[in-house]
Amino acid sequence: MVPAVSEWLNLLLRWTHVFAGILWIGSTWFFAWLDGRLHQEESNKDRIPQVWMVHSGGFYVVEKRGQPDLGRALHWFRFEAAITWLSGLLLLALVYYHGGLMVDTDVADISEGAALAIGIGALIFSWPLYDGLMNSPIGRDDRLAAAAGFLLISASAYGLTQWLSARAAYMHVGAILGGLMTANVWMRILPAQRKMIAATSAGKEPDAKLAARAKLRSKQNTFMVVPVVFIMISNHYPAISYGHRYNWVILSALVLIGFVVAKFIRRA
Repeated sequence: MVPAVSEWLNLLLRWTHVFAGILWIGSTWFFAWLDGRLHQEESNKDRIPQVWMVHSGGFYVVEKRGQPDLGRALHWFRFEAAITWLSGLLLLALVYYHGGLMVDTDVADISEGAALAIGIGALIFSWPLYDGLMNSPIGRDDRLAAAAGFLLISASAYGLTQWLSARAAYMHVGAILGGLMTANVWMRILPAQRKMIAATSAGKEPDAKLAARAKLRSKQNTFMVVPVVFIMISNHYPAISYGHRYNWVILSALVLIGFVVAKFIRRA
């Protein structure tokens, strides 16, 4: 590829990826905060649970409903996730798969094809493993789910750093988490929302279990996104991240710290 073309593609993909990520992460955390405030309001039985806000010269009030008013426009938040994931995937292919950054012979003397198979295989098989775990009894307990998720991320970090270049291993752990977040949106959250809308359209009561499952996956996304952002910027600090002798331990520790930070932010 012509160097100038590669540079422009890199720049445009990074720009798109970062901006779409801001929109996605912002809306995810805003609704997490909003849901927390409404939950507090629900404890007061003397008034309708509402959250009042002020922004840019206007006052806004939001209240939560169990089902939509089909006579009003329903605003969805979905394409931010798709654009973030797609631009990130293209960026991964351009920089690592096409750029020849997958192999470090000091780590493992493997071919580019083998490294590519390991990286893509990790991206593909992470979803059924995670989804199966979250659909099991373990997924119904927040602490067990968090512990299991942390162990899986740590195992992925260790395994990938034994075969791929350290930088590629870090990026693939980030891509795995980003892929899980996107799949949560498109394969679990949105289908549940559509079923709830379909039930309302048919004059039936929406299944509360669907709402609970969608909310749980959205909650898990708020925890995963904190380490993902760290991985995105880790390239600027190789000496203390992927370039360190104990890179997988550092990544695992920072994922755990990210989980703890996310828990405190959710309570704020």
